[in-house]
Amino acid sequence: MPFLPITKEETEALGWDCPDFVLVTGDAYVDHPTFGPAIISRLLESRGYRVAILAQPDWKTDRDFTRFGKPRLGFMVSAGNIDSMVAHYTAARRRRSDDAYSPGNRAGLRPDRAVTVYAKKIRELYPDSPIILGGLEASLRRFAHYDYWDDAIRPSVLVESGADLLTYGMGERQSVEIADRLAAGEPVSSLRDIRGTCYLIPTKEYEPGPAVDCPSYEQVCASKREYAISCRKQQDEQDAVRGKRLLQKHGKLLLVQNPPALPLDGAELDAIYELPYMRTWHPCYADQGGVPAIQEVEFSITHNRGCFGGCNFCAIAFHQGRMVTTRSEESVLREARLLTQLPNFKGYIHDVGGPTANFRAPSCQKQKTLGLCAGKKCLAPKPCPALEVEHRSYLDLLRQVRALPGVKRVFIRSGIRFDYLMEDPDKTFLHELIEHHVSGQLKVAPEHCSAAVLDCMGKPHIESYLAFQREFFRYTKKIGKEQYLVPYLMSSHPGSTLKDAVELALFLKREHLRPEQVQDFYPTPGTISTCMFYTGLDPYTLKPIYIPRSDKEKAMQRALLQYFDPAKRSLVAQALQEAGRTDLIGYGEDCLIPPAPGAHGSRREGKKQETPRRTAQRHLTDPKKKPASKLGGRWEKDADRARKQNQTRRKG
Repeated sequence: MPFLPITKEETEALGWDCPDFVLVTGDAYVDHPTFGPAIISRLLESRGYRVAILAQPDWKTDRDFTRFGKPRLGFMVSAGNIDSMVAHYTAARRRRSDDAYSPGNRAGLRPDRAVTVYAKKIRELYPDSPIILGGLEASLRRFAHYDYWDDAIRPSVLVESGADLLTYGMGERQSVEIADRLAAGEPVSSLRDIRGTCYLIPTKEYEPGPAVDCPSYEQVCASKREYAISCRKQQDEQDAVRGKRLLQKHGKLLLVQNPPALPLDGAELDAIYELPYMRTWHPCYADQGGVPAIQEVEFSITHNRGCFGGCNFCAIAFHQGRMVTTRSEESVLREARLLTQLPNFKGYIHDVGGPTANFRAPSCQKQKTLGLCAGKKCLAPKPCPALEVEHRSYLDLLRQVRALPGVKRVFIRSGIRFDYLMEDPDKTFLHELIEHHVSGQLKVAPEHCSAAVLDCMGKPHIESYLAFQREFFRYTKKIGKEQYLVPYLMSSHPGSTLKDAVELALFLKREHLRPEQVQDFYPTPGTISTCMFYTGLDPYTLKPIYIPRSDKEKAMQRALLQYFDPAKRSLVAQALQEAGRTDLIGYGEDCLIPPAPGAHGSRREGKKQETPRRTAQRHLTDPKKKPASKLGGRWEKDADRARKQNQTRRKG
């Protein structure tokens, strides 16, 4: 099956007078089932619609947007797999120099706020053509939202873009229904009853009915408390079973969000992931080096959707939802066999995962009829008593995949919930995970160690991670392997004070973890944590939360997580002084940094100083080994040697 057409010449060669839909995307055209535009375009094609792809059009001219002429049914517009502002800017609001979703990793091939820019250009050129927004950027910006890059509240993307309709969440059901009804002759203005969509109408035209009123755009701009209330209502109604219609006024317009679309069942997911994808980037990018984003997913398999973990800083709950649905074993095995036939396959399946790899069933049975509990989490701060832990089906699936001819190893890279795993009294899955599915490193996400900060994150307390860590290294040692954990850590999350950051630094020292990279909290649209960051309030209690806002404090919190780096010594010293922890400057067992050269007590008398044991990049070594906690005059030299060894390891 060839790629979908990307030029007028290709549509003419297919005998089309015009496409039914032009799908506009901010990403390069990659026909792979981990790319949203590929899924929607292939699904519509399977229903008999003619779909042309307009990837990364030049928004500064009309030329690309007029390439196919006016489509018969309309334009579908997406920024691509990620928000265009996240693609362009770091958490420090610095412009990125690359873009993995563009050919040759080249930055600048999509505009800021791509959905809005593309839709406005289309409206200018084709005033009466239906414009339907979709994808992550549109989904997370469907209500009035805090925009970190502007440091201001922006209205719904529907208001800004002038589009007719917005699909939020996973868009398969909505897209097919929209296409079918447009093809049947219904005007786009009449499509007001489709689940998983938002639309705008004059306030006076709204017919009252069961709905939840959110504070208006004007109210959330004027009051942070009202913004927090609005966020809570939006999060609570993001449930396909019990979610209600939501309303939010924008001046004389009313934004209406219909209840979420029902998740696809197993058979429907099977059909989606078995559409005839080319599974790579379009050949037109060959001279530019291809599209780097494919590298992580080319030989990966998605087996589930949804995540009941519900971390506050993650947008999955507000986009995919918390209801977990899964593909059948047979479908996953068919895809695995297909991967073994691809020309670049070397025997390694990089992932059989999803939002959370080891979720293969709903967290409890009652949510199938009652929905997930509003304002509560299945796993944090402690697992819900109704939680049903089950790894048997996932374990059986992995066993079958790794037994396929041509498959050497099957890894899990998309991450697991260690807290959920530790609730399973049967350790068979954990042991087989360690023995068969770790490629030297296993990604886990404790994020922090402070209970107060973890509560703000919606994460379990650190004791769960420590229990998992002990079992991981115990069994790794038993089977004679050298494997590491790669814990993700976050600095400057709402609720994190300098004292919390010091606590995390001491935890890292005790556990012999030396992260070379640390993720600052990034306030992206659609998350509870972003609401906390903007308002300084917990949206569920409306109680104040400490927010690290200044660049200086963020830098100090980040530096504390890398206290061992000589380049960070000055910032760490400042942080310890401001936190009232100058006792941690010195040569004691618990000290984080030595005194500055020339400072009182900077020379240590006595026996020769131990040198710190090397740890690989972001690796956690066996915690039973004796820590090298006494840092002396060779501190800088040893740290430099460790970095060089890490670089050599990475190159190897």
